[in-house]
Amino acid sequence: MGAFLFFAFMAIQNPPAVEVPAEPQSQTKSAETEALEPPQKPAETPPQQTPEQVLQPTETKHLPSAGRKFVANFVSDQKGIWTSPFHMNREEAKWWLLFGGGTAILIATDHRTSQSLPNTVRQVAFSRDVSQIGAVYTTLPVAGALYLYGRAADDPHTREAGILGTEALLDGFVVSSVLKYAAGRERPNVPGGSGRFFQRQRSFPSGHATMSWAFASLIAHEYKGGKVVPIIAYSLAGTVSVARFTAQQHFASDIIAGGAMGWFIGKFVFERHLDPAIHKRYSTKEVNAYIPEINPVFMPASHEYALSLAWHPGD
Repeated sequence: MGAFLFFAFMAIQNPPAVEVPAEPQSQTKSAETEALEPPQKPAETPPQQTPEQVLQPTETKHLPSAGRKFVANFVSDQKGIWTSPFHMNREEAKWWLLFGGGTAILIATDHRTSQSLPNTVRQVAFSRDVSQIGAVYTTLPVAGALYLYGRAADDPHTREAGILGTEALLDGFVVSSVLKYAAGRERPNVPGGSGRFFQRQRSFPSGHATMSWAFASLIAHEYKGGKVVPIIAYSLAGTVSVARFTAQQHFASDIIAGGAMGWFIGKFVFERHLDPAIHKRYSTKEVNAYIPEINPVFMPASHEYALSLAWHPGD
């Protein structure tokens, strides 16, 4: 999961130079010296938010203010997550019905599919080790490292990713833990176990899948403008999910249910608390905090040519 730190700033775009035809001599001097702006990409519409829940860069600069905002937002997250079934729209209901139906089908076939692999000692041990990529003691330090890096580099976007990543992980942990105790499902590695519910065990849903997909979803939404980061994030979450199945720790339905809930939790946290002002895709012009924006300036009437350079450290 630490790979997120290295790829989060790889998207660099430079506007292309545009040649301007000579203007008629009748044009005014101000029109002759006017620099052409490069083509602009239409901005995305930010999600609807409650202003007091937006995580502001001024709040993430210092740990005490970031901590206070984190606690307040975490409490509001839990209220919003547990009451979300009563507020979902038609589009959201469609997806939950799809995942709910798929989980129900998998539950009916879980015992058989869990026995479809060799389930050797080596396979189970190797898969258990791989699945620790999604453990809370692995993912939380990565989220914390993102925040610390953002503070050191004075980068509000990375600070936001670190704080919201931690928030999504803890939201996923709480939700999966409560549901585990409520469901009480047997694990596949229990002798004679067939995945029965209410047996005082903790198989449904998969906590590793819930947290790894919550974190992956949050990071992928944070860096949606690029391609590398979302691919890495979702690939690692998928690897963790498969490993929990091959490690005989969870049934397929446990993983699908946990992964779906995790993805929606990450999206929920991002849309509720992001600051649109620090995300390039919500602006009409994509810029980079470290690379100057280079624009050509053509003045055909006076036969003068130049380049303009502009830095945008606030992005």
